[in-house]
Amino acid sequence: MQTGMYTETERCVRAVQSKDARFDGWFFTAVLTTRIYCRPSCPVVPPKPENMTFHPSAAACQQAGFRACKRCRPDTSPGSPEWNQRADLVARAMRLIADGVVDREGVPGLAARLGYSTRQIERQLLAELGAGPLALARAQRAQTARILIETTALPMADVAFAAGFSAIRTFNDTVREVFALSPSDLRARVPRRATAATSPGAGPGRPARAAGPGTPGVLNLRLPFRAPLNPDNLFGHLAATAVPGVEEWRDGAYRRTLRLPYGHGVVALTPRPDHIACRLMLSDLRDLTVAISRCRRLLDLDADPVAIDDQLRTDPLLAPLVDKAPGRRVPRTVDEAEFAVRAVLGQQVSTAAARTHAGRLVTAHGEPVDDPEGGLTHLFPSPEALAALDPASLAMPRTRRTTFTTLVGQLADKTLRLGVECDWTETRARLLALPGFGPWTVDVIAMRALGDPDAFLPTDLGIRRAAQELGLPSTPAALTARAAAWQPWRAYAVQYLWATDSHPINFLPV
Repeated sequence: MQTGMYTETERCVRAVQSKDARFDGWFFTAVLTTRIYCRPSCPVVPPKPENMTFHPSAAACQQAGFRACKRCRPDTSPGSPEWNQRADLVARAMRLIADGVVDREGVPGLAARLGYSTRQIERQLLAELGAGPLALARAQRAQTARILIETTALPMADVAFAAGFSAIRTFNDTVREVFALSPSDLRARVPRRATAATSPGAGPGRPARAAGPGTPGVLNLRLPFRAPLNPDNLFGHLAATAVPGVEEWRDGAYRRTLRLPYGHGVVALTPRPDHIACRLMLSDLRDLTVAISRCRRLLDLDADPVAIDDQLRTDPLLAPLVDKAPGRRVPRTVDEAEFAVRAVLGQQVSTAAARTHAGRLVTAHGEPVDDPEGGLTHLFPSPEALAALDPASLAMPRTRRTTFTTLVGQLADKTLRLGVECDWTETRARLLALPGFGPWTVDVIAMRALGDPDAFLPTDLGIRRAAQELGLPSTPAALTARAAAWQPWRAYAVQYLWATDSHPINFLPV
């Protein structure tokens, strides 16, 4: 699958006629006769090829005057894998839009983060996606509004502002245009019991009331993904490295606290055969879009596992690992700065020791939160809080203390940025310039925080041990040369190699 697939008409027609769900999110089908747009796997009878047109985004379909299909709900498709595997301007812009930057800071704020003019960004997004940043953000707001309309009993005015709309009229007009239904009609189509568990005190058979002041809103969502998805190393890694007070594994779910633009949240993520069950408790519902985006990024849910595994299978020594457990994802993070700090704490120590160090920082410097459904107690400390602590209080060697204080100082004063907008090459160079940062630390941050799908760890002890057992070269230089054939998916090869070990990170907790 390649950039601009929507321009390959015959290929798109075949995907629609076969109802192939692997292509959901890669392109959208607009039907000229009905003025409806669908995902490729829509269950209805496919239209005639001459009545189909293809678009790269839901926003482009909406710009062209098409409304979302009520059967396949194309606006809920997994996101395009391209935005997480590319590091160019368009991909970085799309990651920022998904993180709600346009809603909070406008297009000028988006441009400032990327270091380009608004005109340059609009031109490139229009050329590739058929829609500018405002239209893309509007499509995202419409989907957030739909979630709130269908899963809560919030008044429509509250839904509008929580979804990012600045005016009730704009909210009403957008929902009617995108879904061909008014907000009230959209809610009326949902069984009453669907909203019964969205806030405390809701009873069976009646909608929940909106949460009172100071009470977090509670939402139950389904996060789609492209099959297959192997949850073992994904959830195993997150659970085995969980920082006490910030993360936990409870009742079959990975749970953690979230630091968000307008407040904080707690999320519980449970693997299911065809989706990830997501239970969100938010102090401010305006954070819903950002929270969903960060949870999807954490679990790498927009990846294309078929394309990745097909590439890795070309190596005969990797192929048996892929065939044994296909669909491995890269466990990532909801907070890039937090992960960088934890990577430093984990240098040359065991997983248990790293958790202990992080737990002490959380207890001493984290912000307390309430968790009525579990045992979470704090947000991970912000870079500003960590930069203000007394270095002498850190129980670590002097050289690592210097590494730690330099990192948090640069994160706090914004000299170093690790957001989704980062240029991977430039950020690697900045990290390597920090004292105490070697290739392993930089590459693990690139893989799990920056989201580089081609990050590789040839010096990692677990990788070298697995390589030796499989008959791969075990020296870093020789292994790197062999791994050239795995590009651009070497971060996924790391997951398959790590999985040969019996470490708890490779097993779904019981």
